[in-house]
Amino acid sequence: MNDLNYKKAIELLQKASSSEGFLASAQDISNYKRVWARDGVICGLAALASGDEELIETFHKTLVTLAVNQHHNGTIPSNVMTNGDIDEVSYGGLAGRVDSVTWFVIGICQYAFYKKDPSFVKKYEENIQKCLQLLEAWEFNNKGLLYVPLSGNWADEYITEGYVLYDQLLRIWALKSYNHFADDFTISSKIEKISEQIEINFTPNSVGEKYHERAYNEINIKDFMPCSFSPAGYKMQFDAFANSLALYLNIGSEEFQKSTLEYSIALKNEMPLHLLPAFWPPIEETDIDWNLLKNNCKYEFRNYPNEFHNGGSWSMVNGFYGLGLLSKEKKQEASEVLEAMNAANAVENYSFYENFNSQTKQPNGVAFCTWSAAAAIMLYQSINSNFKFLV
Repeated sequence: MNDLNYKKAIELLQKASSSEGFLASAQDISNYKRVWARDGVICGLAALASGDEELIETFHKTLVTLAVNQHHNGTIPSNVMTNGDIDEVSYGGLAGRVDSVTWFVIGICQYAFYKKDPSFVKKYEENIQKCLQLLEAWEFNNKGLLYVPLSGNWADEYITEGYVLYDQLLRIWALKSYNHFADDFTISSKIEKISEQIEINFTPNSVGEKYHERAYNEINIKDFMPCSFSPAGYKMQFDAFANSLALYLNIGSEEFQKSTLEYSIALKNEMPLHLLPAFWPPIEETDIDWNLLKNNCKYEFRNYPNEFHNGGSWSMVNGFYGLGLLSKEKKQEASEVLEAMNAANAVENYSFYENFNSQTKQPNGVAFCTWSAAAAIMLYQSINSNFKFLV
C-alpha cells in the first residue's frame, strides 16, 4: 500500500470511531451506525496492527460495549445501536450470530496480547467463560463441532448452515487466543478435538468416524474444504474466508494446504478484480439451492450471481486471505492481493465499498465500510512491518 492508500484507510477508521467503539460504516445509515461485534473486532485488529493509540483506544471501547451488553446466557450482541447513549441491542436478525461470540473472545485476547496485559483477560474472565460454555452447548451432540443456523454468521444471507467450516475455525482461533493466557490442558485437548473433526469431515481421504458417513462418501473433496454440511448433506462451494483461516491456523495436511493454495491463487488470478470471491462458484437460478438463497433475506434480495455473498468480492475477506498467504511464506502473492484490495478500496475517490461484482467490477453495498479499510491496514502492516497476531 502506498502512503495515500494507508492514510485513507486510517482516516476512515478515525472517522468511524465513536464513544462506544468502531461503527460499521462512516456513512449515516442506521443499520451500519452501530458497534458490530465482528466488524468492530476486525477494525480493532487493524488498530493493533497500525499502532495508532487513538484507534487502539476505540478498540478498547468496542470490547467494553460488547461485554457490558452480553446476554445473561452468554450471547454477545450482533450489534449495539449508539447515539451517544446506548439504546438498542441486537443479538441477531432472522437468526442469532454465532460468530459474534468467537470474535469477542478473539478481540479480548488479541488486545491483551498486544498490550502485554494478562489482567485484561482476567478482568473479562466471566464474560469469556460464558462464551465458551455457550459454544459447548451449541455443539448439541457434544461431538466437537458447532451447529450453526442458517443466517448464523457473517454470510447471513447465504446458504451455509449446520456444521459451517468458518465457525469451527473461528472457534479454534478463539480458544488458541484464550489458552495463551489460561494455559489449560482441557482447552488444549478441545482445540485438538475440533481440529481433528475438521480434518475428518472436511478433507479428502480422511481416517476417522464421520458425522455423516453417507453424505461424505457421495462427495468429492479435492482442493479445498467444503463450506458446510448438515443432515441434508454437503454444500461444496469454496469459502474464501474459511479456507483462508484454515491456512492461517495450519489446519489440514501439508499436501492438502498446498492444494488449497494452488487453487486459490489460480482463482484469484483469473478473476477480473484479482481478488477471491467470498463463495465460489455462484449459485444460479437454475441451481437447486437458488430457492434457499432467494428466500434468505430480511429486506431485499442482494445475492445475485457474482454479488454479495454469492460470488461477490470483499476486501475484508481478502485481507484474511493475505494473512493466510503470508503464513505460508507467499509474500509476493499477498502483496498482489493487497494491491488489488487497494484498487478496489480506491474506487470513487476512496469509497471503501462493502463488496464488488466479481465479473463487472461494479461496487455493491455500503460505502465507507470500515472493515474494508481495516483489512488493508492489517495486511499492509503484516507485509511491511512483520506484524503478527496471536495465533
